[in-house]
Amino acid sequence: MSKQRFNGMSFALDLGVSAVTVQKCTLDITDNTKVAKRDGRPDGYLQGDVEASGTMTVDAEGLKAFTTLAKSAGSWQGVEPFDICFYAKVGTDEVKVEAFGCKIKVNKLMDIDKSSSDETVYELPFDVTDADFVSINGVPYLAKIQK
Repeated sequence: MSKQRFNGMSFALDLGVSAVTVQKCTLDITDNTKVAKRDGRPDGYLQGDVEASGTMTVDAEGLKAFTTLAKSAGSWQGVEPFDICFYAKVGTDEVKVEAFGCKIKVNKLMDIDKSSSDETVYELPFDVTDADFVSINGVPYLAKIQK
């Protein structure tokens, strides 16, 4: 018995700001936790630092929406961090990933190929800056800090 699976069209993105249509969005976590060694052999682990970042790819309408946001903030750098929620539900399966305090930047502002008939897109990378970091299906990625 086959069932429908998630694909890019399954996901809705809530950027926590004005309505923006995103053609593509990535989110990557870097977790530098590593194996502790004693006498050259594994002996536990060392909690490492973490970071998360991603990239939103938008068309001209998406860039226009972010430009309006930047204008009201006084500059692109002045845009306050916002939360991003990635959500999909297909049948009884669902996934919800939240990234907190996403601070956008501008990258690859122009990439013109006069021989291409593809739509022009703009890349807006972001870094996750909030201590709540990332939540996957309601479970925080980060462990509580032991003091």
